[in-house]
Amino acid sequence: MNREQNANNEPTALIVVSHHRSDALTAAVAERAAKRLEAAGYGVDLLDLQAEGFDPRNSAADEPDYGNRDKVYSEEVHRHIARVHAADLIVPVFPIWWFGLPALLKGWIDRVWNYGLAYGRSASPMKSKRMLWIGLAGLPEDDPNADLIGALLDGTLRRGISEYCGVPDVRTLALYDSEAQKLEGADRDRHYRELFARADAAVDALTD
Repeated sequence: MNREQNANNEPTALIVVSHHRSDALTAAVAERAAKRLEAAGYGVDLLDLQAEGFDPRNSAADEPDYGNRDKVYSEEVHRHIARVHAADLIVPVFPIWWFGLPALLKGWIDRVWNYGLAYGRSASPMKSKRMLWIGLAGLPEDDPNADLIGALLDGTLRRGISEYCGVPDVRTLALYDSEAQKLEGADRDRHYRELFARADAAVDALTD
């Protein structure tokens, strides 16, 4: 998929996939999002963190220096933030584990969305972007702990990361019961069709 705006100056969507299996539901949701955005006229940069070998572990090279917003970080970080800066729309797609981000995506945020790169400047490099966080939760929506999913999406991710970095238009979507617990046969198939339909609708709303 295209990493840059083409000659027609199409808008660019960066879809960030965070799962260790390419056949996971997470990957299928991301692939559908990519196809829908391409059909809507976006150039799509599909960033599969596992497939591209991104290292989520931090190091001294990528530790923020709050006295120097122009610090030069590792080559890997600068490659990735360039893709973030090039995008008009950013769509992370990820499983929710222990009511938080998987380590792969958390490390990407920690290392790449760094001081001076994604925040810490009077003129935010993120100010013209839009985001849609799509989280796949194993528990059903009526689970007593489902409120923790909302706290992650609309607290930590929307407010704590996106809005803190100056992204003005941030949307979130939780796809509950991603394991289709207690469902079999036609009921299971219908459940997954409904999950895909919800994800499709959220992506389509970005292009309205």
